[in-house]
Amino acid sequence: MNMQTFLQHFINALSLGGIYALIAIGYTMVYGILRLINFAHGDVFTYGIYFAFYAVVAFFFPWWMAFIFSIFVTALLGAAIERVAYRPLRNAPRISALITAIGVSFFLENFAIVAFGGRAKSFNPQTGIYPTTFLKMLRFGNIRVPLLTFLTLGVVALVLIVLLWIVYHTKVGMAMRAISKDITATRLMGVNADRIVSFTFMIGSGLAAIGGILWAMKYPQIYPFTGMIPGLKAFIAAVVGGIGSIQGAMIGGFTLGVAEIMIVAFFPSWAGYKDAFAYAILLVMLLFRPTGILGVDVPEKV
Repeated sequence: MNMQTFLQHFINALSLGGIYALIAIGYTMVYGILRLINFAHGDVFTYGIYFAFYAVVAFFFPWWMAFIFSIFVTALLGAAIERVAYRPLRNAPRISALITAIGVSFFLENFAIVAFGGRAKSFNPQTGIYPTTFLKMLRFGNIRVPLLTFLTLGVVALVLIVLLWIVYHTKVGMAMRAISKDITATRLMGVNADRIVSFTFMIGSGLAAIGGILWAMKYPQIYPFTGMIPGLKAFIAAVVGGIGSIQGAMIGGFTLGVAEIMIVAFFPSWAGYKDAFAYAILLVMLLFRPTGILGVDVPEKV
């Protein structure tokens, strides 16, 4: 493989890794506050794509308005899930919350089949979902990269910068970090913990919607189980990076994306096993560094 081919694959890998990072951050933010793995997160990702699709196809929104609408409605969906399914179990045993998360995932998947149909739908410019300009090829010598790839990297970078600013430079972010340390003490300081937790779910779900839209633009097909594999891989990315750490989720997402693309680039005959490599990375990390790259040992909340 020459350098030009390597650079082309590497840019594509960063694009995919950025999408994994966006989804992984949703996992890691919820875990950091509640010590809960929200297994419905991949399905929220799917709903974000559906909301954008039907906003254009059924309600004839302009593509940019449809994408904003999708992010907003998906954030509200995340808040509703937290309010209905998780908040009543805030003081319940961990296993109850885990089972509920799996149940919410099954409910969202099956409701999507009923509401949106089981047949796959096309998410491409020909249906007017977004401009065909995004598919334009940019040339850098012999390297050809779709404009969409650079747009994806730009959106991911912007979103991550805004998120880090919210978490580390606002009062809401300070409250989120305080709750992640001790929710009881934070309540005693006068913070409305339920509102902050709900806001966290909204941010995570909004990030899932952004990741879902970028994913559908990269792989233009949507069906009720679209988010299953990306959701699992994003969970792996969160664990690899150190679940509970936003920076860790970012590193884990990019690491997984680069590994997945470069393995196929260097060993084309192994393309059918690219998903298996993701799970292998998870097993190796759990064996040798179970807290992840940036993770730390955190005592269980009681």
